[in-house]
Amino acid sequence: MSAEVTLLGVRHHGPGSARAVAAALEQLRPDVVLVEGPPEADPIIGLAGDKEMVPPVALLAHAVDDPARAAFWPFAVFSPEWVAVRYALEAEVPVRFIDLPAAYGLATEPAGGQDPSEPSGGVPGGTSPDGRPGPALPAGEGPAGDRPAGDAPDGVLPAGGPAGGDPIGALAAAAGHDDAERWWEDVVEHRAPGADALAPFTAVAEAMTALREDGGAGRRDELREAYMRQQVRAARRAGHRRIAVVCGAWHVPALATMPTVAHDRALLATLPKKVRTEITWVPWTHRRLSQHTGYGAGIASPGWYHHLFSTDGDPLARWMTMAADLLRQEDHPVSSAHVIEAVRLAGTLAVMRGRPLAGLTETLDAVRSVMCDGSDVALALVHDRLVIGDALGEVPDAAPAVPLQRDLTRLQRTLRLKPEPEARELDLDLRKENDVARSRLLHRLRLLGVDWGTPSRSAVNSTGTFRESWRLRWEPEFAVRIVEAAQWGTTVEDAATGKAVETAARAGELGALTGLVERCLLAGLSRALPAVMQVLADRAALDTDVAQLAGALTALVRALRYGDVRGTDSGALDAVARGLAERICVGLPPACTGLDAEGAAAMRRSVDEVHTAISLLENAAGPGPDRTPDTAPDHTSGTGPDAAPDPAPDNDAAISRAGGPDGAARPAADALADRWAATLGSLARREPAGGAATGVPGLLRGRAVRLLLDDGRLDSAEAGRRMGLVLSTASAPADAAGWVEGFLSGGGALLLHDARLLGLLDAWLAGVPGEVFTDVLPLLRRTFSALEAGVRRTVGAQVAAGPLGAPSARPAGPAADLDEERADAALPTVALLLGLAGPSPAGPGGPGDGLRLIPRQADRRSA
Repeated sequence: MSAEVTLLGVRHHGPGSARAVAAALEQLRPDVVLVEGPPEADPIIGLAGDKEMVPPVALLAHAVDDPARAAFWPFAVFSPEWVAVRYALEAEVPVRFIDLPAAYGLATEPAGGQDPSEPSGGVPGGTSPDGRPGPALPAGEGPAGDRPAGDAPDGVLPAGGPAGGDPIGALAAAAGHDDAERWWEDVVEHRAPGADALAPFTAVAEAMTALREDGGAGRRDELREAYMRQQVRAARRAGHRRIAVVCGAWHVPALATMPTVAHDRALLATLPKKVRTEITWVPWTHRRLSQHTGYGAGIASPGWYHHLFSTDGDPLARWMTMAADLLRQEDHPVSSAHVIEAVRLAGTLAVMRGRPLAGLTETLDAVRSVMCDGSDVALALVHDRLVIGDALGEVPDAAPAVPLQRDLTRLQRTLRLKPEPEARELDLDLRKENDVARSRLLHRLRLLGVDWGTPSRSAVNSTGTFRESWRLRWEPEFAVRIVEAAQWGTTVEDAATGKAVETAARAGELGALTGLVERCLLAGLSRALPAVMQVLADRAALDTDVAQLAGALTALVRALRYGDVRGTDSGALDAVARGLAERICVGLPPACTGLDAEGAAAMRRSVDEVHTAISLLENAAGPGPDRTPDTAPDHTSGTGPDAAPDPAPDNDAAISRAGGPDGAARPAADALADRWAATLGSLARREPAGGAATGVPGLLRGRAVRLLLDDGRLDSAEAGRRMGLVLSTASAPADAAGWVEGFLSGGGALLLHDARLLGLLDAWLAGVPGEVFTDVLPLLRRTFSALEAGVRRTVGAQVAAGPLGAPSARPAGPAADLDEERADAALPTVALLLGLAGPSPAGPGGPGDGLRLIPRQADRRSA
């Protein structure tokens, strides 16, 4: 008795084809089912029947020696192949995959693999109803071309074939339709079950046979079909009598007419050498099925297809109800009457357009008109949530997985971080142990290239460093990256540590190393940090670029701030940061000499960054014995138009004030701050006496003076003296304008409280020669446009009021007739609010005396 082979040609991921396959298998009752797919998956095909297996899922095959060479075969609940596999498992019938092994396709991938985010694909089928996912390789190319086996197209017509290479388009055109997709839905997807379950497959086979009469199969298709025929012959030799073959419709004619065994063996003899591969099941998503690039299958509406396949009765009415529920959740006013009218309108549109049933186009048109009031914005929500969907599949624990994947799964369960396909926000409180562990996991995965979470801005207003916000979204291709990362270790921590050490060894720039140090601290990789820090220290010792050193210092100090919250030992990091700061102090003055305007602007940003970083380093070390509120530096003495200025500091030691008031040495943090102050003082004095190339640009000198003033290293009288020198007629107007820009970039409120500085600026501006006024005007406009609107308005009012520089020029304010006795009565309350303590007016030791130490001079600035 000869074996009976029934070919069921399908459209991959087509719900109509899936229903037809289910009916045909029930009618045939085969004793073996052969399915298009990678034969390497035969040992794990039984997992498809596990109760914990929830589609959409995918088979993932990768080369053992290069996991980046990988391919996916996705399956949804409405995929005909999935229906066939589940039928065989439930009926206890043998089932096997019969496509060309993945080991051949992966052997032809480029050495080193490719970016997993943009692979060639790996799906068993695509958007074409005949089961052909994409363009084919030209005839004559290698057996696998540049695609993995699962990504191979199911055949392609040569150039000039029907409908430009689209067989379904050719069939639709022959039937008088210009929309191939809609025609296929009408004749197949929406077709009601008939008496003969095999009739649709017979019709499809005849159509494909006619299309392939003139050839059209590429070299790769011939190889795949030769291998499939060999598997059919093997099933016959095994004694099976009723054989069902589920494959892409394009392959049916090639499998129906069996050439000789010698012919197929000769074809397969040209295949390249196999590579060792591993294969497993991984979760997939509907959204990934909808994408035409990457590992997508190009299914435009997987959510809609899932609904059509899984819903009994009237799928249109139920889908409209789901759309109404979704819109109500988003605060759209949708009632039951809207649902009824939308169903009626969709049916009417189908009749007007000559369609047997309302399709997705009619359904969406009805939703837009009735439920969304014509708004495409609301319709986009329905399309995203229901037409595409965010379903994420699940695979059982018994599925093969690398140890790294199993460790990640364990951590996800322990930390209650469930991978979800839809994006969601996650706010972490780093004061809680569980949230710290979550943060470390996400940072470690980012080091491994698994960007499950990306840092985001929290919707909760908080200035503390204990809060961290993430945006989470799981993507199926992360499975490939996890397999790739398995070479670094068997746990997430081990793998991230190994990857960090290797990345440090390959890093070419200092900035990349400091960024890696910061990421290691955030990820809590204490074992990787010493090796990375050693590479950083060695590289910093050889780097002479002050801008790069400044960027590195900023990143290191930023990382130090997290050490306090996360409990990370950052002693080595502090030592390297201080070493970088010392190198910057030495190299900054020469690096600032002779810069042009663009270079000066870039260096000013670096100076600001270093200044902030050194301040943070000083704060991290804690206040020294001389840094107490009672000995706060007073940089406001000697101000006012009639006050004699303090002697100008003639050297760096005078500016830095290296010793404390009791003559004791400052701690290391204060010594670094003093060194930085001396460096700023050196910058402030380097005037271009012999031309622009011989000194520091005015922008940097002015900024240095302002930083010293804000830190209390200079008093306002000395700052005014320096401004007077710069704004004298001996200085070039452009250089003076740059000095003013640098000086005022820290805020213009200083001009409101020191009439002398404003008077100097006003007098200089009035004396600028007309021929150079237009050159300095853009600089001044940029400077003052950066000030607060209230500051600009007040400065303008003071200038318009009359001569500047005299006490009378200052407008009277609330402090002009201050009643000190009444003010003293409020001091205890204010002192309690500010946390100050000391002798009070009521007696020694009471609250309020600390406020008396705060200077009340008119030039006191609000920092």
